[in-house]
Amino acid sequence: MSEVYAARRERLRERCAAGGSATALVSRPANVRYLAGAAPRGAVLLLGRGTDLLVCPGPGPAPLGVDPDDERPDEALRVQYLPGTGGDPAVAAADLAAGQGADSLAVEEHHLTVARHRSIRSVVPRLRLAELGSAVEQLRVIKDEEEISCLRIGAEIADQALSELLESILVGRTERHLALELERRLVDHGADGPAFATSVGTGPNSGRRGHRPTDRRVDEGDFLSVCLGATYRGYRSEIGRTFVIGTSPADWQIELYDLVFAAQRAGREALVPGAEYRDVDRVARQVLDSAGYGHGLPPLTGHGVGLEIDEDPQLAPAAMGKLDACVPVTVEPGVHLPGRGGVRIDDTLVVRPEADGGPELLTITTKELLAL
Repeated sequence: MSEVYAARRERLRERCAAGGSATALVSRPANVRYLAGAAPRGAVLLLGRGTDLLVCPGPGPAPLGVDPDDERPDEALRVQYLPGTGGDPAVAAADLAAGQGADSLAVEEHHLTVARHRSIRSVVPRLRLAELGSAVEQLRVIKDEEEISCLRIGAEIADQALSELLESILVGRTERHLALELERRLVDHGADGPAFATSVGTGPNSGRRGHRPTDRRVDEGDFLSVCLGATYRGYRSEIGRTFVIGTSPADWQIELYDLVFAAQRAGREALVPGAEYRDVDRVARQVLDSAGYGHGLPPLTGHGVGLEIDEDPQLAPAAMGKLDACVPVTVEPGVHLPGRGGVRIDDTLVVRPEADGGPELLTITTKELLAL
């Protein structure tokens, strides 16, 4: 993998050079990991003139560990630990850049705090700080096959955890209990941990995006909506499903479920290279809007996934840009009816050209409306 990380750093170096900076300071942890292979807590990456350096808080690698899965940084990188327990790696890296003769340094202003920015200026006042912007995030949008493989394994783990839960007795158990059990099962099956806080909603809580589990107990006739994801080697997938508890679903539940399923299918089928982000959102949103559910819909119907659970691209009404092949995204429309509950269906897919079979579905748990 060393050559993969080196190639990523070289692409970033080319972007920096085009913007007038020979050096760059990467501080956002997911970006550090993408370029260095791992992100020890607090570490920053300095792309210097000929030599790249990972600067870490002291005193050394053993006590620090590596988040989140004990991988080690690219062996081709130099690693420097700051002496003692104090010192800011970002400030130290900027000082090193100035010592190497750099006259400008591109930094991630969207991640650096004002305090850190001021500290860098105070230590190296003659070093011009340029804006790196979201250059690394843009490089991260298209995944290589190794990254997609990690996402695929994470999705398999989430599918397995969910399928096992559905085989257990659910009535009488609380949302909080079910969420904790799902997260335990993710780890049991090889995940680094959950990709995000697992959401379980029952009855009037079902279908809410980002619902935090409560002590409400599962009851007969409830909708049960679940949204979970696994992290595997740092990569995060997402799946969401809705079920009915106990007896056969009521007519209104079938109608609402079929509607959300149709919206989700429309969004999935729109995932082709060259499709506008906002057009994917529009085709899914239009199904719900035409049925009278346009008010109160979530601000987006999908987003990118990778080293973070919410990455670019954003599938939203005002989003600008076009999909590329090998971009993993979620498609997750939903409807929530206050006081009654709702439906959410969420998959992780990889954009593929039609010649390769179209979008690759990573989360394969059935989307049939099951009565559990």
